[in-house]
Amino acid sequence: MLINSYSKFVECGTDEAGRGCLAGPVTAAAVILPKGFINKELNDSKKLSEKKRNYLKKIIIEKAIDYSIVHIPVKIIEKINILNASILAMNKAIENLKIIPEFIIVDGNRFNSKLKIPFKCIVKGDSKFMNIAAASILAKTSRDELMKSLSKKEPLYHWDKNKGYPTKNHRLAISKYGITEHHRKSFKLL
Repeated sequence: MLINSYSKFVECGTDEAGRGCLAGPVTAAAVILPKGFINKELNDSKKLSEKKRNYLKKIIIEKAIDYSIVHIPVKIIEKINILNASILAMNKAIENLKIIPEFIIVDGNRFNSKLKIPFKCIVKGDSKFMNIAAASILAKTSRDELMKSLSKKEPLYHWDKNKGYPTKNHRLAISKYGITEHHRKSFKLL
């Protein structure tokens, strides 16, 4: 079972979604959960079905003390690279919180920040801590919704199903129809 928090401070967890995609933004969320919050179904968003993620999203939004979600568009990803865009997204999500956290836990092993808040990177943190798992769910569900809406404008790429990830069908569509303004040109698209 996941642990509620890493520290005794007002703590936010942060995570991103869409880092490995060929199209669309990278999205990050930051979440502050109440001390003692427990939900046995909460887990890394990649380990949950879409239905379960959407169900948990409602609970997280209702129960969180504070949360924030940020999309970093393709133009910025292309300019500063995907790692820096992911870090930027997480920083902006933390900055957008109404409550300033005293401590940050970050999913993964890379993070830097101009915020004057101590942080700890935790590899597979979305499988260990509830606030990071909650952030992973909010980032994933929010990005998925955005990709579904973009799919209505660009139906040939089936983003409603693949969410911009490098599936066989997505790559076939790129080779057949070319790229859109939403594709990351610096990525290996084919």
